[in-house]
Amino acid sequence: MDYTNRLAISYYNTIATINSAHKIYLVQHRETGKIYIKKILDIYNPHIYEYLMEHHIAGIPKLYNVYEENAQLILIEEFISGISLQEMIDNRTLTLDFIVRLMDELCSILKKLHILNPPIIHRDIKPSNIIITSCGHAVLIDFNAAKFLTDTNFHDTVLLGTKGYAAPEQYGFGFSTPQTDIYALGILLKELSLALPIPTTIFDAVISKCTEMNPSDRMETVQELKKEIEKVQNYNCNHPNITHSDDSLNRLQKNFVPPGFRTKTPWKMLTASVVYLFILWLCLSLEVKDASFFQLWLERITALCIMLSVVFCCFDYRNIRRFIPLCTNKKRIVRYLGVLILNFAVVFLLLLVMVLLESIF
Repeated sequence: MDYTNRLAISYYNTIATINSAHKIYLVQHRETGKIYIKKILDIYNPHIYEYLMEHHIAGIPKLYNVYEENAQLILIEEFISGISLQEMIDNRTLTLDFIVRLMDELCSILKKLHILNPPIIHRDIKPSNIIITSCGHAVLIDFNAAKFLTDTNFHDTVLLGTKGYAAPEQYGFGFSTPQTDIYALGILLKELSLALPIPTTIFDAVISKCTEMNPSDRMETVQELKKEIEKVQNYNCNHPNITHSDDSLNRLQKNFVPPGFRTKTPWKMLTASVVYLFILWLCLSLEVKDASFFQLWLERITALCIMLSVVFCCFDYRNIRRFIPLCTNKKRIVRYLGVLILNFAVVFLLLLVMVLLESIF
């Protein structure tokens, strides 16, 4: 890299730190006074950013300078005013129409990337990498994990992406293709559907098709995904009564189907069945010395309730964790502490009820 870009980057003064851990800063150009974003990347593909700088794609922040030095890539890119999609999910400010419009825009952005020769695969689509502008439009950011699709890439040997959104092939079970981004879009659509004020499963068939383990079983293109989402929306708009009844059923499933059966995944349902049967057998075979018939069955029922409550608290049955603010903390260890406190509280309450019943009867 020549010194021209290095000199150009020196014209930007840092005015604020946006994310020190990820080395993202708000900068201002000395001469024009315009505001930009400066990023210092340790993991990157320089050719991706060079291409995006030379060929700007709508829906992606415009790149103004790219400079590589000391195994780091320094970027100057367009400042996008808005909030992250993750904030909207956390604040529960989503609507069904917004989700459809958002997925439509994301599919349009990815279509422009996937039809390139060779295609660019983003590989890290998630709520925090999507900015919603003040006009309500989606902007896809952070191409740190992006790569070109070439015939020489047989397997992804290093996981670049985010756990939960990364497709199986990103773990070394194949190579990334447009279906890799489609998998992430399916996971995103599922999260958005569950984050609605009244969670819906009207997109379940679409989500299932997007998140197949085998890439060849997924939708082939984002255009196909876009059309399927529009079909679902149009069908539900034309059949409001069916939509209403479906939503009621979805709420029933969401609220009352026990952990292990909510996703209808075969291995999870099998595991859950074994666990529940074992708990039932363990509690019904419980013996208490010198206890009356009533006391024995009270002890058994209490033990069953305690064991099930631990399962329900750990897997957030009926959103029970909402009663403990620690359970919604972004830090994992704090969330675990909140779940532990919730378990203790529920167990204590059940034991207290048992003692009261024994004293009464």
